[in-house]
Amino acid sequence: MEETIVVVNVLFICLGNICRSPMAEAIFRNLVKKEGLEGEISCDSAGTGGWHAGKTPHQGTRDILKTNNISDEGIFARQFIKEDLDQFEYLIAMDGSNIENIQKLSADSTIKVRLLMDYTAEEKGKEVPDPYFTGNFEEVYELVTKGCEALLAEIKTTYKF
Repeated sequence: MEETIVVVNVLFICLGNICRSPMAEAIFRNLVKKEGLEGEISCDSAGTGGWHAGKTPHQGTRDILKTNNISDEGIFARQFIKEDLDQFEYLIAMDGSNIENIQKLSADSTIKVRLLMDYTAEEKGKEVPDPYFTGNFEEVYELVTKGCEALLAEIKTTYKF
């Protein structure tokens, strides 16, 4: 009897999809690869605004990822679309305004979008600040890494990976 492979799809969402969400995508993808779960878990990122569509991540994001030996290869900005609501089991926003923008696209008021930091015990409810405005890519990297590690742990527990 053949084993059924479960693919869990995770989407990280921020405003422009050049700083926080592509950073989360790269970090999470790296964690999934280290765990050998590439066949079971996939991830992507998107922005609620589309003005950066097609662009590579912000130089600050690329620099902090490179410093930490994490690849951003193949990551390009795109805008969140309504079809994403059906394609992803996990919709992970960086801040409350991202959640509000996503909920506006859905007629279903029960759509489940969570903040990345809600997966951590100590940072629950905290928003990931936008380094596009603050320039603090190191702080964002630390927060996103904590959130991604906690999210992966929850997915592994939930899906028994």
